Amino acid sequence: MKVIKLAEPWKISCVDIEKPVPKPGEALIKVVAAGICGSDIGAFRGTNGLVSYPRVIGHELAGIVESIPENNKNGIKVGDRVVVDPYLYCGHCYPCRIGRTNCCTDLKVLGVHVDGGMAEYYCHPADMLIKIPEGMSWEQAAMAEPLTISLHGIHRGGLQAGEYCAIIGAGPIGLVAGMVAQAYGAHAILLDLVQERLDFAKSLGIEYVINSGKEDPVERIKEITGGEMAHQVMECSGANPAIRQTFDLVSNAGRITPDRLAQEGNQPAHRCHHQEGNRHPRCPHQCWRI
Repeated sequence: MKVIKLAEPWKISCVDIEKPVPKPGEALIKVVAAGICGSDIGAFRGTNGLVSYPRVIGHELAGIVESIPENNKNGIKVGDRVVVDPYLYCGHCYPCRIGRTNCCTDLKVLGVHVDGGMAEYYCHPADMLIKIPEGMSWEQAAMAEPLTISLHGIHRGGLQAGEYCAIIGAGPIGLVAGMVAQAYGAHAILLDLVQERLDFAKSLGIEYVINSGKEDPVERIKEITGGEMAHQVMECSGANPAIRQTFDLVSNAGRITPDRLAQEGNQPAHRCHHQEGNRHPRCPHQCWRI
């Protein structure tokens, strides 16, 4: 079968390998759609310090189940259309024991620490598959993983209808976070330095957009909120100045939910996928853990 494999930074190819055979407790999935994440681009460029090489990339996956143990917890059957939970956790450490498996001290991410699923077939733990609804396109299904990142940030911050949510960074996660916030009845305020991104956000129906390079976001948010400032600030850019700015944008008793954490120094920031440190990778979209 064919897979997309990085031999080393800047060296990517489509290569043939043996079709995988599922181990006990695993399902075999025929991959139909795979999204390209910013972390995949970082892996290609060699700027994602957690990636080891050679590596098959891909973690935003959707496909059809070809074989699966009958006793899987989600009742998945052969022929079902599914998405993959790409975060492999130990199940024994303190975060895992309290249900915070995204913070596992030995977390392994598909396409980062272990081979991913940008392949014709992929084997994955049977209990880490989620059936997708009828009528959902494969392209939409592959967006499920980035959607959950936005949802997690909104949920961890406890956003309520009527509140103002300032979101820094109008990339895919920030855009989806804005749409989720408004679907929940809140007011989304999206900040970015690139006007083209903000124009696209407006075309998607985002209520407020601010070009931080052309106007003072603190004064603009003060104006929008009647002086209260944002009740929740979601940081989706990973830039150190933006992370620091969250404290200027949040209201008294407000909440800050960082989705991306910057590396030390001038290293480029990477979205999600456990960039907090090389020794103990943890998912940075965890509120109140900057």
